[in-house]
Amino acid sequence: MYKKAYGTIETLAPLHVGASAGEETGNLNLIFRDQFTQTGIIPGSSIRGRFRADMRSHEPGMENTWYGHQASLSGAENTTTEALVKFEYASLVWLPVFCPGQPIVWVTCPWLLKRYQQITGQPTVKDEENQSKPAPLPKPYTAPKALQGRQVDTNRKVLFFNLGFIEIKHEDNLSGWIPTGSNLNPDNLVVVDNNDIAMLHDMALYRQSRVKLADNEKKVDGGAFFNVEALPEGSILIFPIALKETGWKPFGNDAADELYFGGLESIGFGRCQVTLGGAYQ
Repeated sequence: MYKKAYGTIETLAPLHVGASAGEETGNLNLIFRDQFTQTGIIPGSSIRGRFRADMRSHEPGMENTWYGHQASLSGAENTTTEALVKFEYASLVWLPVFCPGQPIVWVTCPWLLKRYQQITGQPTVKDEENQSKPAPLPKPYTAPKALQGRQVDTNRKVLFFNLGFIEIKHEDNLSGWIPTGSNLNPDNLVVVDNNDIAMLHDMALYRQSRVKLADNEKKVDGGAFFNVEALPEGSILIFPIALKETGWKPFGNDAADELYFGGLESIGFGRCQVTLGGAYQ
């Protein structure tokens, strides 16, 4: 029986995990996306690789115990071992979106909140027999009463984005859906429909055109031009962890630390705050 734990990732800088910007020129380097919501993800292999590399630098030799022994360079057979810690992909929970003339809001959808609740078991409510059960998912177009938006008529509120607007149809307190360790303002949260999240996600992504300059003068080195996209700073993601044994302490006695994900950390991408929860120690 596996012990269940989870990790929360808050991006402290733009995060690109996807197509490489190495040899390609003149193309758009996309991030990895979930096949249903088309929102950004971090593959479990990328998370595992980051944790493994950090343990290799701090506790040499222990990475083979927790993350499995890699294949022998000599070609000898049966040298790999099963990992004690297994990671799934990290999916978005909340994504910051710019609203002209209004505060930045963090958006999500019922599909993403459902996965968050399955991983963490939160939030919960009491039933008629005072037993805890999963809280019902918020309806699409739900926001807190204190959300700032344009008031229309007497009882309608509209929120503007760069490419359109949505009407807030339900008011509810969404603070229970904020992951532990995140500092999101509970008044700036919005739940949209599953069919809307892909468009809002593409609107919110961090995009940048980059070039490689020649070594001896300030001009583009041949055709070394490419575009890159990334999840913006302030994005919140969640990923499940399964452990065959407890006692895993990747951050020592702390539950949180900063880690770098993705392949563009040397140019300012990938710095994240990772917080662990559940039965891992």
